[in-house]
Amino acid sequence: MGEKIKVVVTGVSGRMGQMLVETIAASDRVVLSGALERSGHGWIGRDLGVAMGGAETGVIVSDTAPAVFAKADVVIDFTVPAATIAFAAAAAKAGVAHVIGTTGMTEEEIAQLEGPAQQTVIVRAGNMSLGVNLLVQVTKRVAAALDEDYDIEIVEAHHNRKVDAPSGTALMLGEAAAEGRGVALEDVSDRARDGITGARERGRIGFAAIRGGDIVGEHDVMFAALGERITLRHVASDRSVFARGALKAALWTQGKAPGAYDMLDVLGLAEQ
Repeated sequence: MGEKIKVVVTGVSGRMGQMLVETIAASDRVVLSGALERSGHGWIGRDLGVAMGGAETGVIVSDTAPAVFAKADVVIDFTVPAATIAFAAAAAKAGVAHVIGTTGMTEEEIAQLEGPAQQTVIVRAGNMSLGVNLLVQVTKRVAAALDEDYDIEIVEAHHNRKVDAPSGTALMLGEAAAEGRGVALEDVSDRARDGITGARERGRIGFAAIRGGDIVGEHDVMFAALGERITLRHVASDRSVFARGALKAALWTQGKAPGAYDMLDVLGLAEQ
């Protein structure tokens, strides 16, 4: 087997950060070469393994992206939009690939990734799991097959610490449904209902967000018509599914031309 791919994890103290560290440690194809946290965080300067409550790993948590990226092949990033934009610029300058699982990014923030994508490989997805990306494809096809007699509602549920709504995955599903119907999601999206809203408008795509406990991620796409209802569903019961998907994306980036990609590219589903 060839040399292992060197991976940096950002936001390493978070739930996804720690899950990524564990997933990388269990892999025989990649090695953790660096760990990043925000300036002032209590883990800065500490051995990552010790900070996580285990044995020393030799990886010291840093807040200096350029120095850490210089020794890596790929960065895996599940943080916040502002940090992700900064990491994208640093990764492009260092010539390392950037896998982005950060959610809650606006169209303006996503547009700021276009420059870095001209210099390096960027894989960005609202959800890294195989199952969700298959669900995206199915949603698009079902929406294309059914007319506006079928109301589309997307219901998502996550843990009580999630800060953005609708989730990135819900928006992915909404985009797929809108694309299937040949419309722009921004023109048909219903994000919130409260009070006397009036009857549901034909052709709209509705979103509902549930937050509670430790729900990892549940997404339903409902096509509801008179007399029948079709529901497509994905349930994630363990965050490791996202970490494994991100690792698959990280491996895929090696040898690819600079550009902006998503998980459909990684999974070979983009043209289907």
